[in-house]
Amino acid sequence: MDVDNFSQEIEELRSRVRGIWQRTATQPNSHQELIIAAFNELQMVVEELLVASEELEVTRARAERERQRYQELFDLAPDGYLVTNIVGKILEANYAAAIILSVRQQYLIGKPLVLFIAQQDRQIFSSLINNSQQIQDCIIDINPRLGTPFPASVRAAPVYNSQQKLVGWRWLLRNISETKQAQERVAKRTVELAKANEQLLGEITERKRAESQLLHLAFHDVLTGLPNRALFMNRLEDAVNYSKRHSDYLFAVLFLDLDRFKLINDSLGHALGDQLLLTVAQRLQECLRSVDIAARLGGDEFIILLVGIKDVVEVVAVVERIQKKLALPVILGGQEVFTTASIGIALSITGCQQPEDFLRDADIAMYRAKTQGRACYEIFNTDMHIQAMAHLELVNELRRAVELREFQIYYQPIVSLSSGKITGFEALVRWLHPKHGIVLPEYFMSIAQETGLIVLIEQWVLYEACGQMQQWQEQFSSNSENLPKSPLSISINLCSTRFSEEKLLPHINKVLQDTGLNAPSLTLEITESVIMENNDKAIIRLKQLRNLGIKLAIDDFGTGYSSLGRLHHFPINQLKIDRSFVSGDIIDGNLDIVQTIITLAHKLGVDVTAEGVETEEQVAMLRKLSCEYGQGYFFSYPLDSSQAAALIMANPQW
Repeated sequence: MDVDNFSQEIEELRSRVRGIWQRTATQPNSHQELIIAAFNELQMVVEELLVASEELEVTRARAERERQRYQELFDLAPDGYLVTNIVGKILEANYAAAIILSVRQQYLIGKPLVLFIAQQDRQIFSSLINNSQQIQDCIIDINPRLGTPFPASVRAAPVYNSQQKLVGWRWLLRNISETKQAQERVAKRTVELAKANEQLLGEITERKRAESQLLHLAFHDVLTGLPNRALFMNRLEDAVNYSKRHSDYLFAVLFLDLDRFKLINDSLGHALGDQLLLTVAQRLQECLRSVDIAARLGGDEFIILLVGIKDVVEVVAVVERIQKKLALPVILGGQEVFTTASIGIALSITGCQQPEDFLRDADIAMYRAKTQGRACYEIFNTDMHIQAMAHLELVNELRRAVELREFQIYYQPIVSLSSGKITGFEALVRWLHPKHGIVLPEYFMSIAQETGLIVLIEQWVLYEACGQMQQWQEQFSSNSENLPKSPLSISINLCSTRFSEEKLLPHINKVLQDTGLNAPSLTLEITESVIMENNDKAIIRLKQLRNLGIKLAIDDFGTGYSSLGRLHHFPINQLKIDRSFVSGDIIDGNLDIVQTIITLAHKLGVDVTAEGVETEEQVAMLRKLSCEYGQGYFFSYPLDSSQAAALIMANPQW
């Protein structure tokens, strides 16, 4: 029972006693009866009062416990709680509020709360206590008695009495400095993360760009930007697979190799050579449809895939369009340059099953076109494959021959036409094939040149021939008086690869030192085409060779395209007239040519050796023309070393 109910109960009892007295006053009862009735009524009232008192005590105890619990919660709350009157004077404050405001709890009572509000936020505080309509939240700076001001979260709740009149405020204070610092750290970190995210996005974009670039580089030629072999083979494989499912689908593979590109590249330099390749790549693309593909294999080699063609006539039309386009002049370094291409064609109707087979067949056809001259094309057939396999077998056999040294040097004498005596020999290499016997140079030298094996072969020939000549000079120097008075010489052919090789001079010098042969006893024979291909560099290289003390001869003179106006610049010792001008009847047709060459040589102060001398009449005519030396079957066939030694010993005279 609460206090209000107990008061109401007392009032009701008082009314009942008053009613008894009024009722008995009007009745004619005796005084004794009145007392008894009043006592009984009073006893009942007392009993009821005792019961009400007990209930009130229980209610008070419960209320005290609730108040105590509230006080404990109030005091031990982690946040600051205060109660103020309507003007902000503190009436109650918990322990947390005292800690927050840096004031002892008992000293807070009676103090205006505004004293602890930062000056700049007091206007906000005034607006809070002047607005009694609702609970309000805000952030203000608290200025504690001791310590540093800090931000606080404030909640103000109005307090009303039973008549709904505002009688005060309840305040909740919470120090949010750490929260604010955390928010600032979060904001700062958010900015940092935003920057990091932006940087990451940039890196991802850059990585994607790099990956795209790498992917492009993986499938495209760096110089021309054309697809490379890998991308081309992917497209070719698609075409092959499609043709297997559709029998009427035709395609063609073209293999292009530029003619004379090496000469242009060496003459004008690699930078202009690259510019030429760029121009060629652009022109090839201009000749093709969007569905076709042109790729660069490397160097001056290009490949083209023509898809969905009607017949071979359409392919030939494309090839002729390409050749016509490539034949147009190109301006490189201020001068006009012309180029053409040899083109091999492989058609899908050949029945190959693998993409590599089509590329191989087109390559074979291209090499066949190369042999036909410049700006030619060839369509692959099975005979070409058979010949290519034979060529490959020959290359492999030649490589084995170099490793096993299946070669032998034969020596053909060079005779002085004035004395009729041997003055030296030309070293001629022969391949001692294990199956085919002796193979002449004309059957394997071109392959040796093509594969680069010529370098190893000629190095071996130079060493062996110089060593053999040194041995003969020692063997026959002190013998019969009939032997040659001057030392015999050895002539060795030098190919174009060796002539332009940087290591040539050190190698020759080392061979002379190792064999002990005197430099004047060695003559290097170089074709005029090799000299003309190297242009001004040839003069420098010839002078370097002459400085070693060796002699130089232009071989096969008359078959090349040398400029007679520049011939006197070449530091040579000898011209060798090609056998095509000497063999047969020298009087018919070639006499004037031979006489002109001999006269020219004498004007230049060099000797002449006539190759291919086969008859006594030819010898007589050459002597009449004052030709110094002769070489050919009339004097001797090429001999092995023992036969040549026997010929030296015999010392014949013609």
